[in-house]
Amino acid sequence: MSIVTKAVFPVAGMGTRFLPATKANPKEMLPIVDKPLIQYAAEEAVAAGITELIFITGRTKRSITDHFDKAYELETELEKKGKIEQLEVVRSIIPDGVTCIYIRQAEPLGLGHAVLCAKPVIGDAPFAVILPDDLIDDGKRGVIKQMVDKYEQESSSVIAVQDVPREDTSKYGIVEASPTKDKTLFDISSIVEKPEPDKAPSTLGVVGRYVLSPEIFKCLEKTPRGAGNEIQLTDAISLLLDKESVYAYEFEGVRYDCGSKLGYMQASIQYALKDADIKTELLKYIKELD
Repeated sequence: MSIVTKAVFPVAGMGTRFLPATKANPKEMLPIVDKPLIQYAAEEAVAAGITELIFITGRTKRSITDHFDKAYELETELEKKGKIEQLEVVRSIIPDGVTCIYIRQAEPLGLGHAVLCAKPVIGDAPFAVILPDDLIDDGKRGVIKQMVDKYEQESSSVIAVQDVPREDTSKYGIVEASPTKDKTLFDISSIVEKPEPDKAPSTLGVVGRYVLSPEIFKCLEKTPRGAGNEIQLTDAISLLLDKESVYAYEFEGVRYDCGSKLGYMQASIQYALKDADIKTELLKYIKELD
């Protein structure tokens, strides 16, 4: 059994880049083919053996709660009409044995603050953090499963990174790190939030997957507001480095930045091309566009 059984989903953001679509509908509920982004994130957590899904929500996020809740009227109607396949799809959104917990983030004070909101539920246990905006397809286990394995191997926090263009370093937390015997892991010596290209210590950018030791909470409590007048998780990880090792992990898989319009459309197309029901007709349509 995995020692990491809890995952935090910070979903209180406003999603302003997708207005007006996100005026009343959370960006995490935007669909990729027939599933919302938040469901892909939840499925990734469950595939890693996680049994407690902790959603840090905001004022306009009720539809996330509704999505993972039991829908008695819908299930009754589907059963009455004999739509058994659709009924099973609805019932399997959250498997038996998996619990959803919702915590309201009263103010949008940043990713670090959102993670800190989960402290009463996490307690003294390691946990995962998953940002649904980053949809990562590894075709097999899921990135959090990869990272949980690395956490158990090293008994230390693990942060997902990927090599990014130097001109894009100001969009990411960037790590300074040295290689280890495990070629996919790097021992982090420092981490900087959104440095300009000429000041970035490397091009290893942090993406939306973390497996963290509970020591991070003590660091978050000491972290002052940083970039954007928010409590940055990156700054807390810098404090954590003074106490214990933290590793950067170059994950297996393709990442789609669904917080951007281009990344969202790329993910939609790629996932649609994996859907047997529409792949052939979609390919035909795409070819006709040339």
